[in-house]
Amino acid sequence: MSNLQLTMKSPVYRTTYRVIYGDTDAGSVVYNANYLRFFEIGRTEMMRSWAMPYNEIEKFGLILPVTETYLRYKAPARYDDMLTISVSLAEIKKVSCRFHYRITRSGGEKEQLLVKGFTNHACVNRQGRLTPLPPEIRQRIAGIWEGGKEKKSSGCH
Repeated sequence: MSNLQLTMKSPVYRTTYRVIYGDTDAGSVVYNANYLRFFEIGRTEMMRSWAMPYNEIEKFGLILPVTETYLRYKAPARYDDMLTISVSLAEIKKVSCRFHYRITRSGGEKEQLLVKGFTNHACVNRQGRLTPLPPEIRQRIAGIWEGGKEKKSSGCH
């Protein structure tokens, strides 16, 4: 599994995040599970900018819970590091979608890859039943490929 290919399909959305003290563990590095939260920050901002905010999806009576994750750790992040979270929509199916991520440390002449991974999301109704993505939502998410431009968000989270 560690040789898993995680291609960043264009367009790629980028946002920044500065590591706070609460993100770190007793070893003074970012606690491993926090990278999933960083993935969520990137995905949420991409969806808000290029498709639709999650609360609009919820108005349809639907949610997109994470059903599968994969993370490959390459180097640790530490307190006060400035991270770049890169996200791309990898695929969209009838009842699911998948996002790919890369988290790098900014600074110096070259960015350093810290983590790469993916999340898979199922479309379910409020009763927890798998449900096809409505055409409007599916088109807006798929529109990321047509309408999104290589873009970096304007703010730090």
